Amino acid sequence: MKFILARKERMTQIFTEDGRTLAGTVLSATPLTVTQVKTTDGKDGYSALQVGFGTRRLSRLSKAEKGHFKNKGYAHVQEFRTDDVAGVATDSEIKVDTFSAGDVVQVSGITKGKGFQGGVKRHGFKGGRRTHGQKHSEREPGSIGGSGGRAGGRVAKGLRMAGRMGGDRVTVKNLTVLAVDAGKNEIIVSGAIPGARGTVVEIVSK
Repeated sequence: MKFILARKERMTQIFTEDGRTLAGTVLSATPLTVTQVKTTDGKDGYSALQVGFGTRRLSRLSKAEKGHFKNKGYAHVQEFRTDDVAGVATDSEIKVDTFSAGDVVQVSGITKGKGFQGGVKRHGFKGGRRTHGQKHSEREPGSIGGSGGRAGGRVAKGLRMAGRMGGDRVTVKNLTVLAVDAGKNEIIVSGAIPGARGTVVEIVSK
């Protein structure tokens, strides 16, 4: 399994040899540092690699973190379950050139936060009619069940209503790596991916 953490930069276009235009997202993937190797026969009981991405001031770390990371600060620490841990040593690097054009990957990230939104925007509700006595009900959600209905007069759990929207972890599958630039530590993935500019995303290829 191949994986890397990257920061979302911008969208761009890739022109193929046969004249097609493909939309892609440019991701900045600075090398990951392996901070811990876990094996099935060790105390953890499973196989995984813990990696660090980005930088963080040492003053923000606890004593335990300073000892574990050997006085190096990482902005993001992530663990990836994988069986390919043989020959991987602590402090080794995982670079963007582990991927190549044509690889099929899945990208996971946190979507943009949109704050408190109504039912029309959050769930695509139709809203009320514009005529026949309606005055201020164009974007109201309508009835939520009433007393003695399916929930016995209370609001049923999971009922679609207004509320906080966005900020969810979303995974987009079956994306294609369009290009890899090892010199710039950049990777271009087809289509759009979740999150705003600067969002840290996970790129995984099985």
